[in-house]
Order: sequence, then structure tokens, then C-alpha cells
Amino acid sequence: MRPPISRDTRLCMSLAARPGNFGTRFHNFLYGELELDYIYKAFTSSDLEGAVRGIRALGIRGCAVSMPFKEACIPMLDELDASAAVIGSVNTIVNTGGHLKAYNTDYIAVESLLKSHAVPTSARVALRGSGGMAKAVAYALKGAGFEDGVIVARSKVAGRTLAQGIGFGWQPDLHGLQADLLVNVTPIGMTGGPEAAELAYPADLIAAAHTVFDVVALPAETPLIVEARRQGRRVITGAEVATLQALEQFVLYTGVRPTPEQVARAEAWAQSA
Repeated sequence: MRPPISRDTRLCMSLAARPGNFGTRFHNFLYGELELDYIYKAFTSSDLEGAVRGIRALGIRGCAVSMPFKEACIPMLDELDASAAVIGSVNTIVNTGGHLKAYNTDYIAVESLLKSHAVPTSARVALRGSGGMAKAVAYALKGAGFEDGVIVARSKVAGRTLAQGIGFGWQPDLHGLQADLLVNVTPIGMTGGPEAAELAYPADLIAAAHTVFDVVALPAETPLIVEARRQGRRVITGAEVATLQALEQFVLYTGVRPTPEQVARAEAWAQSA
């Protein structure tokens, strides 16, 4: 059981435009499991600069950062870990005595999942999206050894810039696309969004691929993942990314690494809400 909340309890938080419950439930479950004097709370804000000042001024130990703050917060921080610097995108802030250091545990999680699912690096990749999370996934692909691919993004500037950074091509839409590994890093299929029921890639492209990777974590079974499973394709889900990146954040905040069994229980609890 976690110790009673007191003046010595350490606060960790998340900052997102649309806060979810996964991180809150995951972290707080493990605090209780490991009897750590921490508490975790999700927040949103229209004042990013004020929120970051609050992290520093109030001694908040750690902050998970989600869209649309992953890039905008960088000028307000003191130091970037290599995982964030190479991408230019942040998803984790650790506060040590007022010194704010940023990491990108999305990058770490994606690279790990590509290896654990044994996705061949010879695969031709299609990555749909060009935002902060897309950058983390793209550079993780590059770091894992993928060399042949295309960024699909409506924004010519953002899409081409990301593509050039990792040595991929760019195109504005799905026309004429061919790929072995399909990756979605857009809100298509996300619960509560305007495209919640839509496929990020059509069924014929799924049929031509051998692996489908949807970074959307809510729901875990997005329309894209459901269709890929129906067609017998290998899948990597956003829920897997969410768990691994949250685990690495937990370790950065507390210095404690839970056992795989504890992580599995925390994941099940977080997904049960």
C-alpha cells in the first residue's frame, strides 16, 4: 500500500490537450504496488509557459508531455537527453532540484517494439503523420535500421522535413502507395475524434503489407488494428507503446524498475477504466 499522502509526497503529472486515464492509473497502481510515496495527476492548460514554470517552482518531480506541447515546451527546458534532442520532440520532463531535463520515451518504446516483434529492417515503410509523435516513431525506425520508406503527410513542409531527416521519401496522400510496414501516427481511429470509425489505411494496402503498427492507444483495438487482425497481419498496438513509454517514465521519476509481472498488472488496471 502507498504511504498516506503528506507534505513529503512527491507529485508527478501529465500535460495534454485531451488528458486520458491510462498514465494516471498506470503510475498510481505501481506507486501502491511498490509502496512509493508518490502521486500522479493528469492536467491540461492553455498556458504552457506557466505550466512549465509551475513544474519548476513547485518541485513537481516529473511530467509526461503530450500533443500539442511536445515541441513547444523545448525552449522552456534546461537540458535535452539524446532521445529528445535527435528528434526535437519531448514527452517526458524530469525535475531534479529545479533543473528540467527532457527525454523521449516514445522513441525508446517504439524501437524496442520493432525489435521484439521481429519486424525485418528490409521492410518498406509507410508512416502516416508528421507531428511530434510521428517524429519519435520515424527516428526510432531510422535508429532500428529501416532505410526504405515514405512519410505520408498533408503538410508539405513538415512531411518533407521529417522525410529528409531520416532519408525517406514524402508524398501528400495514399495514392500509389506500396509498403510492407504500415504505421499510423495520426488521430484517425482515436476514440472521441471526428475520424474515430475510420481506417488510417484502406483494406487493400493492409492486405499488401505484412505488419500494421497503429500508435493510437485509445482504443487499443482501433479500426486499423481490427482490420489488420481480420486479415491475419502482424500488429503492433498503441497500447503496447503506451505501456512501454510509461514504464520508462516511471523509472526516470522514481529510480525503481518494476518486475514484468508488476508492469502487466499495472497495464491491465490502466486499461480496465
